[in-house]
Amino acid sequence: MGRGDKKTKKGKIFKGSFGKSRPARPHKAAKAAPKAASQS
Repeated sequence: MGRGDKKTKKGKIFKGSFGKSRPARPHKAAKAAPKAASQS
């Protein structure tokens, strides 16, 4: 479990790949704009 292990998040960051442990688009950082500003 380190940078060489491509199944862990740290290993995926090191390799530059995405998967279950490191999704390409995290759900929390999907939208930067607040709800009130996006409707106008």
